[in-house]
Amino acid sequence: MSDDNNDTGFDTKAVRAGIRRSAEGEHAEAIFATSSFVCDNAAEAAARFSGEKPGNIYSRFTNPTVRAFEERLAALEAGERCVATASGMAAILATCMALLKSGDHIVSSRSIFGSTVLLFNNYLGKFGVDTSYVPLTDYAAWEQAIRPNTRLLFLETPSNPLLEIADVRRLADIAHRHGVLLVVDNVFCTPALMQPLKLGADLVIHSATKYLDGQGRAIGGAVIGDAERVGNQVYGFLRTCGPSMSPFNAWIFLKGLETLRLRMHAHSANAFEMARWLAAQPKITHVYYPGLPSHPQHELAKRQQGGFGGVVSFDVAGGKAAAWKLIDATALFSITANLGDTKSTITHPATTTHARITPEQRADAGIGDGLVRISVGLEDVADLKRDLARGLV
Repeated sequence: MSDDNNDTGFDTKAVRAGIRRSAEGEHAEAIFATSSFVCDNAAEAAARFSGEKPGNIYSRFTNPTVRAFEERLAALEAGERCVATASGMAAILATCMALLKSGDHIVSSRSIFGSTVLLFNNYLGKFGVDTSYVPLTDYAAWEQAIRPNTRLLFLETPSNPLLEIADVRRLADIAHRHGVLLVVDNVFCTPALMQPLKLGADLVIHSATKYLDGQGRAIGGAVIGDAERVGNQVYGFLRTCGPSMSPFNAWIFLKGLETLRLRMHAHSANAFEMARWLAAQPKITHVYYPGLPSHPQHELAKRQQGGFGGVVSFDVAGGKAAAWKLIDATALFSITANLGDTKSTITHPATTTHARITPEQRADAGIGDGLVRISVGLEDVADLKRDLARGLV
């Protein structure tokens, strides 16, 4: 499929975008498992290295399988360019290292993945990049936190693990009014449910490990945006510093993208049914799911997203002991912090995904000791309900 064929539908792009068949005429995308590529002569090698002539050089930064994944994901996110990375965290790191310098400032939602907080505070901070944290949905706080040296706003929506929804258009307006970039982590929705670039975001981040793969098989990440910032600056960081995606992982993600919309709608349907069931359980004090009318951003989620996603979080009465009892009583749910899998997973955020941030930071983010997060897979929902019910007696 031609890269500039923008009139095709989402599912056609998910199956066809990025395909360039080799001379062998393969139907499925090929895995180019090679570290380097051969030139016909010295002049051609020089032309490729200088950028005068396009062509593959070294799989750290040019590989046909990785490029196919990049082109397909860029098409799904309606972006000009995508750069694939070794992990989701590598995608965030590559974005920051490419676009920021010492003395710059980030404004971030305080409702982000714990490792992202540590990246901003412990590592970027060490090199002179300062970060301020604000409540995700307090738009006045976002604007007030912007300084003359602020370079980007960073957020996840829905947030992890409380599923708060940010108004991307509103934050894009704030960012652009101050000459600042808006970076959106789109892991929970994927482009099947939301395309932040169409809402005004400048860059989109993915952990391909989650829903883009969909079966928990490989680690990877991606940055999507325009040709200059992503195609030149982020790509330049990847080429030099090397947090690269492997060709085999890229092939896995290509296969995952083919069924992305089907899976996301199935995950969303199952999660919605689980959320309604959990809300009726006496030992559950609160359910966090944007599909429920009780969710404070329910109407925004209906407008901004094409579905409510596959993650549900809830508070168990009795704190950590009760949350652990529930988790340990399950036989079907996988006790793992990963999400976006066909298999349903369950975790205790305060002692896993957000354990490395301080208790004060967890409290500010609303992550209590009784909070449990489930990623609802594609099993029969009746079986998932029975499995959780064991720990709620």
